[in-house]
Amino acid sequence: MQPGDAPYDGFAETFAREAAVSAYNAHYDRPAVLELLDDVNGLDILDAGCGPGLYLSELAARGARTVGIDQSADMVRLAGERLGSLADVRQQDLTEPLTWADAESFDIVLLTLVLHHLSDRVSALRELARVLRPSGQIVVSTSHPTADWLASGGSYFASGYVEETWSSGMTHRYWHQPLQSWFDEFGAAGLSVDRLVEHRPVPSMAVLHPIEYEKLTREPGFMAIRLHKRQPRS
Repeated sequence: MQPGDAPYDGFAETFAREAAVSAYNAHYDRPAVLELLDDVNGLDILDAGCGPGLYLSELAARGARTVGIDQSADMVRLAGERLGSLADVRQQDLTEPLTWADAESFDIVLLTLVLHHLSDRVSALRELARVLRPSGQIVVSTSHPTADWLASGGSYFASGYVEETWSSGMTHRYWHQPLQSWFDEFGAAGLSVDRLVEHRPVPSMAVLHPIEYEKLTREPGFMAIRLHKRQPRS
């Protein structure tokens, strides 16, 4: 993939500035995901769809050995500038195999607000499960199906793509589907659910983003799911 081909190319710096402080990133998704990971000191972590490296920097500060991959050349550049020698950051399309990664080489794989952008989610999850150690975990965050339904209307049980135009001018295209369909795809990829977390805003959001805080204390926005590989029966 050439620079400029990925959706975030050309918008990466704007996104990085906003995500560092925004209600939905800084005060909602990152706290929920990082709390779900517990202690990461000394663990090998792959951030698949690492963006500008905001999660990577938190994980490296907590003692993890980190690798980040992203489809966008601009995001890879920003993450590399942010992390320096603290992370190995690579350009990688999640629709393609991770040929550089050995099997069972990571303790944790993150997919934060990424999976709903992929058309073949099951194949991507299978490839990420390949590089996950037997005792490892994959943590996915995505939009909550109820939030998608409230926003778009119609049938909760419908599946399909939604397109939104952000203030930056970028077109945001993502897949929505009911909760059962998410769980069916996890199972098809050979994964089992350990825990489902429905995000709650942290107190700092009430001060810095009171409108979003009031909304997100009443209705769901995102959810996070912790998964593990199903082991073959002996």
